[in-house]
Amino acid sequence: MAYTRLGRTGLEVSRLCLGCMNFGSSQPWMLDDRERSIDLIREALDAGVNFLDTANAYSRGESEEIVGEAIEGYDREELVVATKVYFPMGEGPNKSGLSRKHILDQVERSLDRLGTDYVDLYQIHRWDPDVDIEETLSALDHLVDSGRVRYLGASTMSAYQFTKALYTADVEGYERFACMQPEYNAVDRHEEANLLPVCAGEGVGVIPWSPLAGGFLTGKYDRGDEVPEGSRAETDDYTENRFTEENWAVLDAVREVAADLDATPAQVSLAWLLHRDVVDAPIVGPRTGEHLRENLRAVELDLTDEQVERIEAPKTPRWPAPGKD
Repeated sequence: MAYTRLGRTGLEVSRLCLGCMNFGSSQPWMLDDRERSIDLIREALDAGVNFLDTANAYSRGESEEIVGEAIEGYDREELVVATKVYFPMGEGPNKSGLSRKHILDQVERSLDRLGTDYVDLYQIHRWDPDVDIEETLSALDHLVDSGRVRYLGASTMSAYQFTKALYTADVEGYERFACMQPEYNAVDRHEEANLLPVCAGEGVGVIPWSPLAGGFLTGKYDRGDEVPEGSRAETDDYTENRFTEENWAVLDAVREVAADLDATPAQVSLAWLLHRDVVDAPIVGPRTGEHLRENLRAVELDLTDEQVERIEAPKTPRWPAPGKD
């Protein structure tokens, strides 16, 4: 496994981060088997992955519980455990969002489920338009000062919102966001016209979610074919919405490059992300050991400039992204 520093921090993370959203039971495409989930996390750790990403909202805390059980017995000082806060965790007006109350309540619950006394990376899962960013940042700054959180991160917002947060932190002397978690892959490149220039300019680490576009870039789907039974696209519009002619053209190029390199489309798609200077660690979400091992081999794959250009040619990054909320 190769490692890199997260943005401008001194924190060393593996070039692939293990996404743990799949570990739970709230969606039919998830790995609803606790023991298999734990085994998969431990296989990743044993292979050198030291970076795990989850969220309190993933199966309403179930994912955090699984991660907590899986990391028992491992050297906690060598692990980088990340979780998030924002989405509803119950009924009631104070069970969601980025108020000081919700953040302080939820970090304690996350720590309990994870079985640890600190989180390495605590991320706001979305921007909260109903709470002043000063309130959110002061609460997060308090968590860093108290030792319960080591670094701060954010996910999925406009460049204006993120820039406002960074500026406010600088002016008020609050802890800054060290990384951003955007949707980014070879068919979803809208962040090249939104968040990624900010991250590059400000030295903010980038850990893309959905690096395989919900499975689209694995090559498991084909134009005009029936959606495979049990696949994510069968029950989740997120993946099926990738089925556009422009995206099929990208997948055609990915498949061509994969054939040239005796690799798989998934490996080429991850290697394309790792080729981007702004990207630190794509967040992969395997559901089997075979998928995990396939993903890990992407770290060793080198793409030529011509191959990168071939993959990028069918898409023009646009913001706001067409078809996205």
